[in-house]
Amino acid sequence: MIPIERIASARVEVDAHAPASGAPERVCVALALLSALALAASAAHAQHAPATLNSACAPDAASMQIAYNDLREPAMQLAQNTQSAPAASGARKVPTPASTQKAQKSATAGQAKQSAPSRPASDAQQDAPLTPAARDAEARVRDAETIATLSQEGQLLLARDQVKLDGYAYCSMSVAAAERGDFRESIEAASRALVVARQTDNPNLAALSRRDLAIAYSYAGDLDDAERYAKEAIAAGAKNPEQVLAPAHKVLGDIAARRGDANAALTEYRAALETASPRYRPLVLLSITNAQIASGDPAGARATFEQTADVNGTLLAPLRKRIEGNLLLAENKPEEALAAFSASATKGGSDANYDNLWAHEGMGRAYLALGKRKEARAAWLAALDDSESIRARFRSDEFKTGLFSDTQTVFEETIALVVEDGDYPLAWTLSERSRGRALLDVVRNRLANNVDETQLNGRTLSLDDVRGTLKPGEAIVEYHGLPDRLIAWVVRADGIQGLSLPIARKDMTLAVSDFRNAIIRGRPQAITYGTKLDALLIQPLGLRPGERLIIVPNGALHYMPFQALKNPQGFLIQRHAIALAPSASIAVQLVRRQQHVASNLVAFGNPRIAPEFDLPGAEAEVRAIGPLFSQRETFLQSDVTRKTFSDNAPAGRIVHVATHAQADTIDPLHSRVLLAPSTQPADGPDPMLAADIYNLKFDSVALVTLSACETALGRIERGDEIMGFTRAFFYAGASALLVSMWPVADESTALTMRTFYGSLTKGEEAIDAMRDAQLAVLANGRFAHPFYWAPFDLMGNWRLSVAR
Repeated sequence: MIPIERIASARVEVDAHAPASGAPERVCVALALLSALALAASAAHAQHAPATLNSACAPDAASMQIAYNDLREPAMQLAQNTQSAPAASGARKVPTPASTQKAQKSATAGQAKQSAPSRPASDAQQDAPLTPAARDAEARVRDAETIATLSQEGQLLLARDQVKLDGYAYCSMSVAAAERGDFRESIEAASRALVVARQTDNPNLAALSRRDLAIAYSYAGDLDDAERYAKEAIAAGAKNPEQVLAPAHKVLGDIAARRGDANAALTEYRAALETASPRYRPLVLLSITNAQIASGDPAGARATFEQTADVNGTLLAPLRKRIEGNLLLAENKPEEALAAFSASATKGGSDANYDNLWAHEGMGRAYLALGKRKEARAAWLAALDDSESIRARFRSDEFKTGLFSDTQTVFEETIALVVEDGDYPLAWTLSERSRGRALLDVVRNRLANNVDETQLNGRTLSLDDVRGTLKPGEAIVEYHGLPDRLIAWVVRADGIQGLSLPIARKDMTLAVSDFRNAIIRGRPQAITYGTKLDALLIQPLGLRPGERLIIVPNGALHYMPFQALKNPQGFLIQRHAIALAPSASIAVQLVRRQQHVASNLVAFGNPRIAPEFDLPGAEAEVRAIGPLFSQRETFLQSDVTRKTFSDNAPAGRIVHVATHAQADTIDPLHSRVLLAPSTQPADGPDPMLAADIYNLKFDSVALVTLSACETALGRIERGDEIMGFTRAFFYAGASALLVSMWPVADESTALTMRTFYGSLTKGEEAIDAMRDAQLAVLANGRFAHPFYWAPFDLMGNWRLSVAR
């Protein structure tokens, strides 16, 4: 592991913008943030990137002398409250796939039943067996995308299909779905083809279905699964080289390119070229050109590029023009590159805004190479304006050619440039705009109803508008991760403070992953990780004692349990009340909704699905919180159906859902809450997808609590929101959410909910009620480890309260 020397050097840049008065004034599984740039674009940008920022006004640098390797060391000294108590009652978890249940039973035979973390006897035991909750969570992730599991799902899907298609038709459906961005639908179609191939003993169809799985997982950013299926396709597809071998090698080349290995990408692209059809050949040649640029071989890239002249006049022409601009930059010809990028802009057509976006982005890099910073900034701001008019989610040619270009790239480039210029307020505005664009790119053209953009993202508010909504003692802490640094802002009613923290995105991703895994596994060194992350992320911000924090994460920080960060004065939740928000603009618009609501609860718990899905603790939880409300309606067991939910939930002011939930890391719109089917006995769950929630009318609902497993987990986009249940419920109309980030234990969750609702129904605001709940669990000696008290996040309207 490479130490975070950039963190150790700890140059922190601060730009305090205060008012005229002058008052100066912050997953269950391993995460992987994926680069969305082409290798060529990355290399070109690296050559012409802004110079390293100089230190302006830095907090004590010694406090940030932390190498990433140090984060991974076992705890040297543990706080007293890390002593874990006897195990609590059963953890809430989604039943493990049948393909792994037998192995798990064998592995755990003879062990005492355990449902939550217990402290290892020594650091040597840090690799002790996982707790059941953590083990099941990891098993779900590990087995979710295997051939065995996909074949099972394909069989179920085929059985439910009223019209059965030819196996090759399912392959065509898979490719089409992948290229429009419906990755889970693509995988499901390929899974059906897998089953048909086995039923008909058709090895060619089996190879094609694996090819399609490789394409879908590659587009979705799941590089490990994409690599596995591409290799399986190659092993089985020798008899169909054009349709199987060439695309599969192309996928492997794209994977290597996204991992930054230009030489490996070249090897795979050249293998693809050997068997590529004449129609596919230009795509492969363009990818080879990109890889040669990235590997520092502009001469070779030029020779390859000249072989693609026949794409002029086709849909690939603007793309080729952009590649030409990158090549000219690599050849140190910025004036010619500028001309090439300018020529790639188009005057009209459905793709004009898309083409102009990348034309302006390239022009910005060319201007930087010419030393014209003002012009570069103007070009990138124009590119961002172009991005706001894009109406299509994906351009399949971008994926096919391995460019993987992403509008968030332009936001990052522009934010880095304006931060270098010291303009932190403008950088904040750009960060706000990027978050709205990211969500729009996920849902556009993929929901049953047309998306209301204003309802989806609200509008990007001005800094003055946001500051005007904050009360004394409240601060919005907003982060934006760049490849080589982390930008942070602290926004208060009396000003904005901007900081540039030298923490690389990949290092922060690994640090957050280690911290979360240590918590979920119940390891005592979670406290050490939390202490070091507090020094990196919180200490430099100069927070005021006791102020409420509305944290706006970015990237891997969406998975960060901020409340469990720790310094000598205690955990962050002991020092500050905390809420999260997708963006500052959305936070303000949510808090402007009704803040004082009627004491009206609609609750759902323990849907009757099958014995392995039973959640008696969730049912007890629903029964316990009901008496805290003046009006209440509860639905349990076989009454917890999709129809019951859709018919009754919109009538509540507080909606509580205590059931199983699953996050889909491949396609966030397929994240789901598992409900009881309408007919009993049940033959399995009836899932309510995040896509379904977008169609609900929750205008009267103030708070939705998802007391379930991993409901805050979703796909991490570069720009980036967690695109799962959270934004779906906000879109439907809810103003606040309470969601969990890992499998929760019944007893500690029951205490959390009783305390939270007890405080809320006594008139406390949601942010304070959430703090009361976490502190109550933390104070219980049995639940002092963060596993128990830190899984829940309050998101959205932090000032919400319930009438007494």
